[in-house]
Amino acid sequence: MEVQNLINEYIQRARAAQAIFEKKSQEEVDEAVKVIARVIVDNAVPLAEFAVNETGMGNVPDKISKHTNKPKLILNHLIGKKSRGILERNEDTGITLVAKPMGVVGAITPTTNPVVTTMSNSMFSLKCGNAIILAPHPRAKGCSSMAAELMRAELKKIGCPEDLIQVIPKPSLEVTTALMKSVDVVIATGGMGMVKAVYSSGKPALGVGTGNVQTILDRGIDYAETIPKIIAGRVFDNGILCTADQSVICPEEDYDEIMDIFSANKAFIVRDADLVDKFRKTLFDENAIINKHVIGQSAQKIAGLAGVDIPDDTKIIVLEVTDFGMKEVLAKEKMCPCLSAYKYDKFENAVEIARANLEREGKGHTVSVHSNDKQHIEYVAEELCVSRFVVNQVCAIAGAGSYNNNLAPTNTLGCGSWGNNSISENLDYKHLMNVSRIAYFIKDAHIPSDEEVWG
Repeated sequence: MEVQNLINEYIQRARAAQAIFEKKSQEEVDEAVKVIARVIVDNAVPLAEFAVNETGMGNVPDKISKHTNKPKLILNHLIGKKSRGILERNEDTGITLVAKPMGVVGAITPTTNPVVTTMSNSMFSLKCGNAIILAPHPRAKGCSSMAAELMRAELKKIGCPEDLIQVIPKPSLEVTTALMKSVDVVIATGGMGMVKAVYSSGKPALGVGTGNVQTILDRGIDYAETIPKIIAGRVFDNGILCTADQSVICPEEDYDEIMDIFSANKAFIVRDADLVDKFRKTLFDENAIINKHVIGQSAQKIAGLAGVDIPDDTKIIVLEVTDFGMKEVLAKEKMCPCLSAYKYDKFENAVEIARANLEREGKGHTVSVHSNDKQHIEYVAEELCVSRFVVNQVCAIAGAGSYNNNLAPTNTLGCGSWGNNSISENLDYKHLMNVSRIAYFIKDAHIPSDEEVWG
């Protein structure tokens, strides 16, 4: 009862703030979204340092980059998008769309990307006239709270209620559960256990699935151009992004050349089966659960845990494996700068390797394809059940939206029914908006005859 009373206080403050905010104009709402994005950019360095020190994951330079670039990317995407009042009038159909807030959003945020997820969920919520209450991961509550307080202060400066954004300072399972049952809609970004809990809360829920990006290299591409993209994504923030490449599937006749290019780009290639097994046992326990001590750590740290010496300038560890799917634990998501490498003969077999790995983990999330063959690209898209196919890009960055593709920029990636999610696209502001429809009578509408209907 004490916990529910606490949550009720947050809800009351949020509803009072939201009742004021929903009367604001589109311009006022957009200004609120802009200032909370800007304050994250302005405080990118201390937020990055706080996040790394508190969570023990990732690295400061990459988090600074994330805190600097992601707010601008999302803000740019939201500029000019209508989210208040009349959205559209269609004279042909007689339908007029009217935007309405959902009310109070509850957002469970992860330890891997605590600051930018706090920010993006707040931006999307406020864009649609909502208030938001954030429940951060317990290991990231400090940096998440700092981000929230910075945003609250900016709202106050422009005359908006600061309680549009609130954060639970001492999150726990009991508190988070009570929050989920009390808000109007829930966003869950984190592990599958939390996502499942959200979907059983009885409230509309937007969750994400597990990542395990399979990367297929087609024949005829420029490997020297492609490999650095894969490495850049795999090592960014020490590999904790769900959109980062996990397995690279290579043409067998070019495999040695590909590994040489990886090596030239400061990858440590592990081809000896016994040495691969050392890393296998370091990354996963006997129950195929990832070792929490490797998540978001450097290649050097992971090699040290495995008892293997690697060069000091190593960026990434590439592990050659032959089995896939349920036969190989290294086919799973590895939230650190380690990459599994496979060979294929026919292109169709590359797709089958990816399919087996996704069936084990990551179905519904993302596949990366490097190819100049549109027929091959579309074959992959027709055959594999994921929500995003990222072509010839740094998947870790581009999969969550970029200036160079039209995926909505976000930090919460829906995985459809394959990943037990309600959306199969990147979470966007539109998912936090109710839309009413005015249906006008169409006097001269065509009424089909039976012959037209039945043919």
